[in-house]
Amino acid sequence: MFRLSEYMQQLVNPTPVRARRGTGAVKPVVIWNLTRRCNLKCRHCYTVSADVDFPGELSHEQAMGVLDDLGDFNIPALILSGGEPMGRFDFFELAEAARKKVRFLALSTNGTQIHGETADRVAEIGFQYVGISIDGIGRTNDWFRGVDGAFDQAVRGVRECKKRGIKVGLRFTLTRDNAAQLPDLLQLCDDEGVDKFYLSHLVYAGRGDKNRGEDAVHAHTRKALDELIDRAWVGVAENAPLDIVTGNNDADAVYMLRWAERHFDEARVAHLRDHLEAWGGNSSGLGVANIDTLGRVHPDTYWSDYTVGNVKVTPFSTLWTGEDPMLAQLRLRPRPLKGRCGACAFKSVCGGNTRIRALQLTGDPWAEDPACYLSDREIGVTGAGERLTVTPFRGKKHDPIHRFN
Repeated sequence: MFRLSEYMQQLVNPTPVRARRGTGAVKPVVIWNLTRRCNLKCRHCYTVSADVDFPGELSHEQAMGVLDDLGDFNIPALILSGGEPMGRFDFFELAEAARKKVRFLALSTNGTQIHGETADRVAEIGFQYVGISIDGIGRTNDWFRGVDGAFDQAVRGVRECKKRGIKVGLRFTLTRDNAAQLPDLLQLCDDEGVDKFYLSHLVYAGRGDKNRGEDAVHAHTRKALDELIDRAWVGVAENAPLDIVTGNNDADAVYMLRWAERHFDEARVAHLRDHLEAWGGNSSGLGVANIDTLGRVHPDTYWSDYTVGNVKVTPFSTLWTGEDPMLAQLRLRPRPLKGRCGACAFKSVCGGNTRIRALQLTGDPWAEDPACYLSDREIGVTGAGERLTVTPFRGKKHDPIHRFN
């Protein structure tokens, strides 16, 4: 996750650079997909969820055991996700237990069920953050989400959270079909008093892979980042609080750094780069981890084809601190990147970006990320050859990435 507003502050109110992140088995933020059950039918769903019961999901006793282990492991944060996590039969029991065991508890939801007594229970549990997914205004969102009325219900969820003093954010997945509505969504945030806006770049996983032909073209992506940078600058300059973050395209940090070069002196830009290098970009397998609905552990939520192990058999803490070869490679700095990503002058900033897109297009997780929207000149690369292009999904799977260990 790239914290755009936070790094914008560094250009105005500089603070000391923190120690650079190590490459060992750090305690990760854990994103736990509690269930694949969901009342919506989103076109870009990476878990291919539906409103049915799926076999093999963790029992209540197994889930409680996972929480005990995560608490003892002292993870910094736990994000309960899905499907729609609130559709799990014991969601509130798990959430109540989690709140006592982890330092920071967040909920990733479509927001349609947060109202009335359900909203009261969310507030009573004490979630520090609720992220509600919206992918456009009105009918655009409903088309993406596959259910009429989903937009109005999600906005109702935002308002119900705000009424109860819950920190709430909007989560928006950018594609070429909704990119033009980004300004309206930022305005919605201001109108509703939303605390955070999260722009997610499309990742080619689940239905997101089948619909990857809808990924925002590079020009749309650059325009979206220009709009976010402008809004983040307003937030700093005019004290208009909206915390803007982006995810799944760590080239955003490089794009901001190049923007800063055009507007600030060398000392401020160098300070910003020091902060960005301390962050280190993509954190799959290092600062972020995923437990899926069946208990399988992955480097992040989009690496469903690679499993470290299963919490039904082995505690998460043991899996994460073990000797898994892919985790070891993901934790390398620099990573064993190839092509223009390997030659990039800013790989210490972005960390090689999102590896799963390279995997889905080429079968090699270390190839270039096709969603990097910066030119060869902007990243200091010469003679890199023809860029990878994103083609529509044709139903053929690549070989398992185990062969690249």
